[in-house]
Order: sequence, then structure tokens, then C-alpha cells
Amino acid sequence: MLGFSIIPRDCTLMNTSTEPDREHDTIRAVQWRGDRLCLLDQRLLPGEERWIECRDADQVTQAIRDLAVRGAPAIGIAAAWGVVLAAQQGAPLDPVLAMLRAARPTAVNLMWALDRMKARIVAGVGAAALEREAQAIQDEDLAANRHMGELGAALIAPGSGVLTHCNTGSLATAGYGTALGVIRAGVAAGRIDEVFAGETRPWQQGARLTMYELIRDKIPAHLIADSAAAHLMRSGKVQWVIVGADRIAANGDTANKIGTYQLAIAARHHGVKFMVVAPSSTVDMATPNGEAIEIELRHADELLSTGGRRTVVEGAQAWNPVFDVTPAELIDAIVTERGVIERPNEPVMQAVFGR
Repeated sequence: MLGFSIIPRDCTLMNTSTEPDREHDTIRAVQWRGDRLCLLDQRLLPGEERWIECRDADQVTQAIRDLAVRGAPAIGIAAAWGVVLAAQQGAPLDPVLAMLRAARPTAVNLMWALDRMKARIVAGVGAAALEREAQAIQDEDLAANRHMGELGAALIAPGSGVLTHCNTGSLATAGYGTALGVIRAGVAAGRIDEVFAGETRPWQQGARLTMYELIRDKIPAHLIADSAAAHLMRSGKVQWVIVGADRIAANGDTANKIGTYQLAIAARHHGVKFMVVAPSSTVDMATPNGEAIEIELRHADELLSTGGRRTVVEGAQAWNPVFDVTPAELIDAIVTERGVIERPNEPVMQAVFGR
């Protein structure tokens, strides 16, 4: 965490809304404080709830690259605030945009948010207007998540069990979540009786983060090993697999956390429905199909070590892609704030998202 200021006193996890439908929604992990960005350090959860302060764009870039902040929408939101910090400090903005863009290559939300900020810069606006734009990006994401939650939950029959992968909740977004937002809405509406979360190796976002969110927000859930998913589906305990996305191509192919593709294959074999939930900013109509999506490879040490301690024999090598691509033909529904796309394909995607 070198370069960060630790534990800002004015940041809090809690969403203090008193609206009754917010009972399963208490976490806000990306918070703007006028001259700095507060981020809940997701590398330390669930053992420690520690906030870090980013006071310039370099620190925001580091937080994105080091996974202190993660999840495609949250990365884009954080990057937008990084641009605001640079503008407040009078820094040249083109190098800042390039630096932030290079922090994570797969999540299209990062590029989308930075393109939106760049359009305002090209229009000649100042730091105050850029701050309003970043706030709009964050506010719109939260509103979209709530709407997607309602749309996705409506697809689920009452009494269902669901399986999710990685973390797609408040920690990964402005709040509420994408796939986890559907689960929140489904639980609140009485449609979901059981929730299962895969551990999501090697960073264990399901075990560390999704279970943290669910238990904190009083949603009963079971953790499973990633390798138990097909056996769980065979048992009949789940009717839907619900996942997020880091990029959705023009034909509906979807990049998400590594392990998603094999879940989709197992779901199709067992007659389990497969739902992708993501804001429209995740749809990249300039990417024709999944073959054109750049898949990020991270350092082998993430597989060879656990908690900073090497657990694999010296001399061993590892291959560590952190995303895979699920073909559109394995997806039953893509849910965005623009609506539900059932059985996605290129003509339907073009009709909804074509520009």
C-alpha cells in the first residue's frame, strides 16, 4: 500500500438510507471527499476494513492496478475521480488519461468512463465541471444497478436457488451491484431462497468479498469450492447462474472472471439458466466478438502463493489469465439498464446498443 494515506476518518461503509427496500444494501466502497478519493481496500477484506486515500491520479492508478479497487464499474468510477484530482492540481490531462487507461486492459468500463471524461476535457470545461461529470457517472451506475436488479429478479421463479461467481456487488460498483444486485432484489422479493457463491480463485473474491457482502447485509449464503459447481447444479439446488461482465462484445460474447466459461458449459448441460448482468457501459459494440477481447494475464505469483506465502514448490511455473470469454450461445439472458436481452446474438445486440 506504499503511496497511499491510510484510514480517512470521514469515510464509512454504511449507506444510511432509511428506505425499506435498502435493508440488503449497506456498503459504499468508493467515496469522493472533495479533494481526495476514499477507497475501501478490498485486498484486506474480510479480515480488516481499512480505507485508503488517493490524493492524485498516480495513487488512483496504483489502486486500480493493485486491485485495492476492483470490479469493472468501480474501476471506471475511480478512474473518473482520478481525472478530477489531476484537473484540480493543474496536471496535464492527456498523460493522466493514458496512464489510467493502461491500468487494467480488459474492463471496458474503464475506457468508457475515461472517454466520457475526455469528451468534457475536449469541450474545454474546468475542474468543477469534470467533478460534476464524475459524480454523474457514479450516480448513474447506482441507479442502473437498482433497475437491473428489478429486471433480473423478475426472470427468477419464486423459491429458486442461484449460484454466483466472483464479486459483483457494492464493492465492485457504485453500490447495490450488478449480478449481486439481482440477488439482493430477488431475496427481497421472495424469489430467491438459496444463494451459493464460488470461492473464485486465485484472489478468492467470492470467498472474501461476496460472502462478506451477503453476510453483512443479512442474506444467508453458502460458499462452495469452484470445483463443486457442476456437482451443485446436478443436485438441483440451483436454477440460475448469475454473473457480471467486464466486457460484452457486439455479438453477445462476454468476458468475465476466469471460471465463468466453465460454469456456463456446466449450466447448459444441467438445464440451469445463465444470466449476465452489466450496465450498458460494459457493452463494447466496437469489439465484434469474444476473440477480439484482450485477456489480461497477471503474475504467476498469484497462483503460486496464498496470502503472500508461497505454497507451490520452487521451480514450478503457472499460467494466470484472470478472465475468460463465455460464448453468447451459452447465455440465456443479458440484463442491462436498457432492458433484458434473451438469447443474445449480433442482430439483437445491434438493435439495442447500435450507434
